[in-house]
Amino acid sequence: MVERIVPDSMKAYYNDFHFAPAVIDGDHVRCSGVIGVEADGKCSDDPNVQITTAFETLGEVLAAAGVSFADITEMTTFHVGLQEHLGAFMAVKDKYMKEPYPAWTAIGITELAFPGGLVEIRVTARKS
Repeated sequence: MVERIVPDSMKAYYNDFHFAPAVIDGDHVRCSGVIGVEADGKCSDDPNVQITTAFETLGEVLAAAGVSFADITEMTTFHVGLQEHLGAFMAVKDKYMKEPYPAWTAIGITELAFPGGLVEIRVTARKS
């Protein structure tokens, strides 16, 4: 049985865009991609703020599923301007992701679903 995870702050995404921020599938929590969208529905022009917002939102989804950053086994990130913003991404990521690190693939792309979005983070975590 698959359980849908929809934190209260993300119910509009579920209703408007028809996707669950995460699902629990057996021992795995599979999170949809998270973009650093502020409460006003916009992405900050500051890459550090935007990346931090994405990780904070991801942390909220993980907590609602009963896991944490330490439980992440795989991460895929999608970057507009990968080479330009990779250093900033890694600096913020390292505040949230500690050893032992998960598998990670970073992919450069041309755009994201939200105007001005620079990064989208998708993870899989394992429930203990």
